[in-house]
Amino acid sequence: MEMKHVIIFAVIGIVALLGFNIINGNSREKNREVAVSTVATDSATDADSTQDNAAAITSKPLGEQPKVMLDDATNKINQAQQSEQDRLDQMNNTQ
Repeated sequence: MEMKHVIIFAVIGIVALLGFNIINGNSREKNREVAVSTVATDSATDADSTQDNAAAITSKPLGEQPKVMLDDATNKINQAQQSEQDRLDQMNNTQ
C-alpha cells in the first residue's frame, strides 16, 4: 500500500471516530438529563417524607425529641433486620 493511501485511510478513520464520538456524546447527554431529572424527582419525594418526619419530631416538646429520634431509628433498624431475616428464610426454604 502506498503511503498516500495509508494517510487517506487514517484520515477517513479519524473522521469516522470523530463522528461516532459526537453521536455518542449527544446520546450520553440525553441520558444524563433523564438521570438528573429522575434523581431530582426522587430526591424531592425523599425530601417531602423527610420534612414530614422532621415536622413530626419538631412538634414534640424538646425533652421528647431525642427519644422520638431514637425510637424512629430503632424502628427502621428493626424493620431492616426483619426484612433481612425474611429473605434468609425464603432462601433457606427454596434450597
